[in-house]
Amino acid sequence: MKLPIARRDIPLLATAAVLVAVYAFGAFRYDHFASWAVARNLLVDNAFLGIAAVGATFVILSGGIDLSVGSVMAFTSILLAVLIEKAGLHPLVAFAIALIVGTLFGSVQGLLIRIFRLPPFLITLAGLFFMRGMAFVIHPQSVGVNHDFVATTLNHTLSLHFDLGRRSITIPVTVWIFLLTFLAAWFVLRHTRFGRTVYAIGDDDHAAALMGLPVARTTVQIYAVSGFLSALAGVVFMLYKQSGDPAAAKALELDAIAAVVIGGTLLTGGIGSVIGTFLGVLILGLIQTLIVFQGNLSSWWTSIVAGMLVLLFLALQRALDILAGSALRSPEPSP
Repeated sequence: MKLPIARRDIPLLATAAVLVAVYAFGAFRYDHFASWAVARNLLVDNAFLGIAAVGATFVILSGGIDLSVGSVMAFTSILLAVLIEKAGLHPLVAFAIALIVGTLFGSVQGLLIRIFRLPPFLITLAGLFFMRGMAFVIHPQSVGVNHDFVATTLNHTLSLHFDLGRRSITIPVTVWIFLLTFLAAWFVLRHTRFGRTVYAIGDDDHAAALMGLPVARTTVQIYAVSGFLSALAGVVFMLYKQSGDPAAAKALELDAIAAVVIGGTLLTGGIGSVIGTFLGVLILGLIQTLIVFQGNLSSWWTSIVAGMLVLLFLALQRALDILAGSALRSPEPSP
């Protein structure tokens, strides 16, 4: 049976349909749900998750997995707080150090995965425990960041203010970092050799190697990108909370993976996009917003609904695989 639209586009269209349905439900069910303030908070509250999910998209598209995302993010936040407040470094210098550390850590994970040929699950699981432990070694408790450059320049001066009549909306710099990260990732995956190689590795790494593509180098680069974006998510988290916390972002890697899967990216790799991931992050944020508007539900319902959506999209992916297989086995009609 020939599908009326391309198989690669069906998960993304399904994600968009779910997003519209969830938003429409909230708009009809609750007063003031369809407002600029809610849309603004949706982006602000999920900016760090969105950046981490973009990094997870690169890894999952290649057929891998990265479980160290949340730990790297927590490590980065407390490292920044200590460097700024305890060591007296300028925030920009601290940001550069944190991003370099995150990138190097991701590169090391990629190297270990290629050298020892171990499943990415095991290597990044070890990375999860290592970076979480290192976060507590740096400082066992949360540290507030009171530097004027963070409080005034980044969180106020660089924010954009929009006058919407009787009220104004402020879009902080963290949202712009998220949106620019999303656009940069979309461009890289869509229009660069590196992006095409990521898809090729996820589709069939052996075939990609036979075609002369740099599979080993690209694998290391993919995990370096994930490490960089996890550290960037830690920077955004620190700006969002104005503090660093070694216990923060527990299980955030699971939220990032859920956003990627809900966004239509196959866990086996080769099919997906950061556009779907962006929509998946918005869906998770909308679910949380609905729970807040309801007022009498536990925050755990976010996890329950997210789990149901992940199962739904996994079932959709499996159904598409079955349909594709039956299409390949069906005989061509005689002329």
